[in-house]
Amino acid sequence: MNEWFLITLFGDDRPGIVAAVTKALFDGGCNLGEASMIRLGGNFSIMMMVRHAGDATALERLLQPVVETLSLRLHVDAFAGELHRHKEPDVRITVFGADRAGIVAQVTGALAEAGLNIVDLETDVGGTEDKPIYIMQMEGEATQGIEALRQALAPITAEGIEADIAPIDTVIG
Repeated sequence: MNEWFLITLFGDDRPGIVAAVTKALFDGGCNLGEASMIRLGGNFSIMMMVRHAGDATALERLLQPVVETLSLRLHVDAFAGELHRHKEPDVRITVFGADRAGIVAQVTGALAEAGLNIVDLETDVGGTEDKPIYIMQMEGEATQGIEALRQALAPITAEGIEADIAPIDTVIG
């Protein structure tokens, strides 16, 4: 029986991580679903859906040589794959301002209350060490409309945080 697993791997960023991991999975008869792979600080992180005929322990054994060679950390969980069931984003929001504790919680909390279902969120720190700038880019579904999101962010932008909200045209063809 083929089961879906969510695997997470991370370790020091270096060339060849994606190639080694995906080759081991291919050689082991796995199929890949959705994936997110990104550099975080000096680390590289992978989160992906993998369909495998064995159990979680067998999948861990399959990846063990790569994990040891590249000094990665691995975690495997069985879960419902449910491909092709995600929501299509209809709004893109970019937020940036002076880095401070709580900025992500404040912004995402206000947007959640205004009906935003976040489907993708990435953050980065720019600027300098003395004057860091926190940058958030997210896409989501504006369940109560874009104007509700603008109103929710108004008190935050009044504090010096900049925000840009733009609709995404998902009509293809």
